[in-house]
Amino acid sequence: MPAATTTQPAAAALERYLEVSLFLLLLVSTLALVTTGKLDLPSTVLPVVLLGVKAWRYRHGCGPELSARTANRLVAAYLAFLPVDLWWFSGEMAQGAPVPLLYAILLATIHLMLFTMLVRLYSARTLRDYAFLGLLGFAMMLAAAVLTVDTTYLAFFVLFLVLAISTFIGLEMRRSAEGAVGERVAPGSPAAARLYRALRSTSAVMAAGALLVGTALFFLIPRYRAGYLGGYTLQPQLISGFDDDVTLGQIGEIKKNTEVVLRARLTQGAAQAGTLRWRGIALASFDGRRWFNPPSAPRVIEPNAGGWYPLGGAPAGLYGNAVELRYSILLEPLASDALFVPYRAVALRGVFAPEPERLGRLRRSYLLMDATESLSNPYQNFTRRLYEGISLLPAVDRRVLEAAGTDYPEPIREAYLQLPALDPRVAALAEEIARNADNPFRKAEVIERYLRTRYGYTLEQPDPPPADPLAHFLFERRTGHCEYFATAMTVMLRTLGIPARYVNGFLAGEYNEIGGDFIVRASDAHSWVEAYFPEYGWISFDPTPPADPVARGWLGWLALYWDWFELRWQEWVINYDVVHQQTLLQELAQEARAWLAAAQRFWREQRRAAVEAVKSGQAVLARSPHLLFALLAGLGLVLLFIRRRVLRDWLAVRWGWSLRRNERSAARVATLRYRELLRLLERRGYRKSPAQTPREFAQQLPWPAATTLTKLYEAARYGAQPAALEAMGTLLTEFRRTLDTSREQHTGGKPA
Repeated sequence: MPAATTTQPAAAALERYLEVSLFLLLLVSTLALVTTGKLDLPSTVLPVVLLGVKAWRYRHGCGPELSARTANRLVAAYLAFLPVDLWWFSGEMAQGAPVPLLYAILLATIHLMLFTMLVRLYSARTLRDYAFLGLLGFAMMLAAAVLTVDTTYLAFFVLFLVLAISTFIGLEMRRSAEGAVGERVAPGSPAAARLYRALRSTSAVMAAGALLVGTALFFLIPRYRAGYLGGYTLQPQLISGFDDDVTLGQIGEIKKNTEVVLRARLTQGAAQAGTLRWRGIALASFDGRRWFNPPSAPRVIEPNAGGWYPLGGAPAGLYGNAVELRYSILLEPLASDALFVPYRAVALRGVFAPEPERLGRLRRSYLLMDATESLSNPYQNFTRRLYEGISLLPAVDRRVLEAAGTDYPEPIREAYLQLPALDPRVAALAEEIARNADNPFRKAEVIERYLRTRYGYTLEQPDPPPADPLAHFLFERRTGHCEYFATAMTVMLRTLGIPARYVNGFLAGEYNEIGGDFIVRASDAHSWVEAYFPEYGWISFDPTPPADPVARGWLGWLALYWDWFELRWQEWVINYDVVHQQTLLQELAQEARAWLAAAQRFWREQRRAAVEAVKSGQAVLARSPHLLFALLAGLGLVLLFIRRRVLRDWLAVRWGWSLRRNERSAARVATLRYRELLRLLERRGYRKSPAQTPREFAQQLPWPAATTLTKLYEAARYGAQPAALEAMGTLLTEFRRTLDTSREQHTGGKPA
């Protein structure tokens, strides 16, 4: 980056600082944009490469590569190309966005900003060019804020804030230095090092102050939860297995992916975390190779006045036999409309994607619940979603379930006893396993135990795929993953006349001890079984053998800290609203009351202890009176030590006594004595003006001794004359007596 102008004082050092600060500001702004993951490949790679080239050329002292005229022509040419970018390149990228036209305009504008920034960077010569580049960097940070709500933006924002303050301070100082006369400060000199250090520290302090004030204002003034396009992603995780048609083997493929799909925190009912599963979708029909749900009209659920989506009550038998679970879930962008909740959810609250805009009507948000009580957000979760919910986890005593009977409603029989043509060995195996069980619950229990203990777990898929996957799993391969175990148990229960359905979702996930939340990855995808019991509804069974625990290294612990920060960032920054503000204020009020109560208890205890100490001391003093005199003497010595400087000054003024005899102490004593003189005169109505010199003040006084004292003060204070100091002390004592005598005469011998 070239110098703007050349021969002014301090110009060289300021130019170097300004150029480096501005370049780093543009680099941070560019990285904030490209790391959002929302730009195309050329817009992601080319700006970073060209910034690197410019840094290399700048380091080697190269000047501007483009003339101002060439730069203007290039920008004008790109403006002519902008409509093509908007309708073709950016328009194609924006397909699938919530509002494609708005997203295309944003992308085209970002392309224009990046192009203009690079052209101006390669042609910058004047302070005006530098200021324009700084404003472009600010606009790029705003665009990045619209595109992302990720925690990485926070790091870029803090760096940008420091660099922006540094850059604009440098710009103003450089502008002020033009026309100044003085010695030129060369880069690399000690003066330049001091200048750089002062500018850096000033920028850091100002940025810290801005962050503190901004943080306080942020928490006091709620805002919208996220940028309009902030949570949208062009590449959601393509996780299959959570729609109405699932082929055996899909969940096994998902489990090879370790990406985080959701984070969850339990606010009530954490004791049940060991049996927790995040239910996505339940499937009713099986054709031998795939599970699916027959077409049906789902129930539309709209929010109530409090923002809660009421999902319906639980079966009568669950009341009093269930644990209430409250939780919040941060769902990552998924190519699925399923919402994951613990079964059985009774209410949800969150900001869900609304329906598309329609002319003449307001957009509304609603959820869908199908016949299997699976929940979905019908307009795709292509953004992060934070929602909270309430579920009733069944906690029914086994003896109650054993006595539940087989009085199944007809709709349950029709939907959940359906079976395709099966290998006869499947039904025979089910009969063999459950031959000693005398009720549906025990039958389900023994089948679950049999599959967990007699079969092995593997993610490897059979190759080639067998014609009858279930029979192949049960009688030939005898190993598989959760889909095969859940399918086998569901089908065997149905052969025994027990309504059952197949469920896909996620295990509880990895518990983060640091943040107290669960990290659920795609590898936690799981399938299990729900069996129906009259009056109590659907009870979960899991026939899959448990996987071996995975050891965590130090990198794993660091990841837990990052996940904790990610969850708090999303909850308390991105999704901060009036509800969070009220919660924060309530917690602060509770903490304040707790601190106040603790302080009151502390002072009561201290006062009680002090009273006891006084009583104890009185008893001791009554037995030994001489201790009182010793204590008073000791206290006096302590006070004298603490106030020794005041005592020394008083002795010096009143009696001319000083412990040290040197120029510094003499000047100090002279000043103290002159202040005593001013105090005496002020009591007589003569006050020295701050604008007067000591001699000017002395000339207007009616006492010649005051003039003499002033001259002695000047000689002792500025001439370091010990004789003048001694004479000043003697004369000040006499002058005090003179004033006291004249006052007594004026008042008739009575104290004034």
